Amino acid sequence: MMKAAVLGATGSVGQIFVQLLSGHPWFEVSVVAASERSTGLKYSEAAKWRIPTPIPKNVSDLDVVDIEPKAVKNTEDVDVVFSALPAEVAGKVEESFAEAGYVVVSNASSHRMDPDVPLMNPEVNCNHVCLIDEQRRRRKWSGAIVTNPNCSATVLTLSLKPIHDEFGIERIIVSTMQAISGAGYPGVASLDIVDNVIPFIRNEEEKMQNETLKVFGSPSKPAEFKVSASCHRVPTLDGHMEAVFVEPKREADPESVVAAMEKFVGEPQKLGLPTAPAKPVVVRREEDRPQTRLDRMEGGGMSVVVGRVRKDLTLMGVKYVVLGHNTIRGAAGCGILNAEYLKAKKYL
Repeated sequence: MMKAAVLGATGSVGQIFVQLLSGHPWFEVSVVAASERSTGLKYSEAAKWRIPTPIPKNVSDLDVVDIEPKAVKNTEDVDVVFSALPAEVAGKVEESFAEAGYVVVSNASSHRMDPDVPLMNPEVNCNHVCLIDEQRRRRKWSGAIVTNPNCSATVLTLSLKPIHDEFGIERIIVSTMQAISGAGYPGVASLDIVDNVIPFIRNEEEKMQNETLKVFGSPSKPAEFKVSASCHRVPTLDGHMEAVFVEPKREADPESVVAAMEKFVGEPQKLGLPTAPAKPVVVRREEDRPQTRLDRMEGGGMSVVVGRVRKDLTLMGVKYVVLGHNTIRGAAGCGILNAEYLKAKKYL
């Protein structure tokens, strides 16, 4: 078992990390770290636990330590650090851990667009792991920072991967319907979101556009197709739904796109990684699926569910709806899958 630390462990994504790592065959949470208002408390006292399953017993009585390498090292020698820190805090903190020799698997946006930091959605671009070697050479540290994409970009890129591989992509238009948990706790005020849709999420459209191009590019150069995103907050708890319109490079009809999605497996499935879903892209053929409440936990929340694949005459391609669990596949789960891939490739 490898020892893991979770930074930002008391927050909403930090709690998902703790929950998903409970009983993991490779990683065990041995250190929980958070801001100074929580340090010194037991994890069960500091974390206002909002997940239906109980706090894992092996984590409940851990003392919360400060988010600095010295505090973690004084508590336990750990093999991997999972970061669920807010972006405004994560940048310098994650760098300090990498300088201290730790491999940091981050859900934060601070380093996603750094040219020497892998932005990995493992089934889509696990080959970008090679950037770790460049990062270590350039920054002269023995640790590393690896990030996963924004939650909405994670769902989008996983659904696009079979199309990209089979037909190529010229341009994409995507319109999102994003759950309130994507805003973190306490999310969006009830007076704002109940009986309402909010057609603006700060920086979200830019993240979707830029991160999608980095994910589909080579390790050193972003992809050259065009992405246009419009992002909206809707009154669902978990699960981001997206309406996607794709113009492929080569002719693609709905039936051939569905066939490509249904046969698709990525490197995590071939390696048998513990968190990898058997089918990363699940296609539903009913006219009214996917639905958020019914389909967000497909593959333990690690699959994306596609439906309504049909011809699009405007872009001369296809259009479809995709759903993914934003805090599992789109956040902590993707980070854990990244760490599993790092271990399989001996970066851990």
